[in-house]
Amino acid sequence: MQTLVNLSPFILMFVLFYFLLIRPNQKRQKAIQTMQNNLKKGDKVITIGGLHGTIDAIDEGKVVILCGDGSRLTYDRNAIREVVDA
Repeated sequence: MQTLVNLSPFILMFVLFYFLLIRPNQKRQKAIQTMQNNLKKGDKVITIGGLHGTIDAIDEGKVVILCGDGSRLTYDRNAIREVVDA
C-alpha cells in the first residue's frame, strides 16, 4: 500500500501529461492528416512555407500548386498547412 502512495504523484503527473499534451497533439495530427487526404483540385491552400496558391493537380504524394504569377510548383502533400476558403 505504501508503494502505491509513493507512486501516486508520478501516476497523476503521467495522467496530466496525457490529457494536457499528448492527446491534444494526437487530435491535431489526425485533423491535419484528414485535411491532407481530402485535398482536391481547385482548393486554395497555404503551404508550411507560406506560399498561397490553388491546387492544379494531385498525385498520390505530390501536389502541383498554381501560383498568382502563373507558375506551377510541385510540393509534397505533407507540405500543405491549411486549406483556405477565400
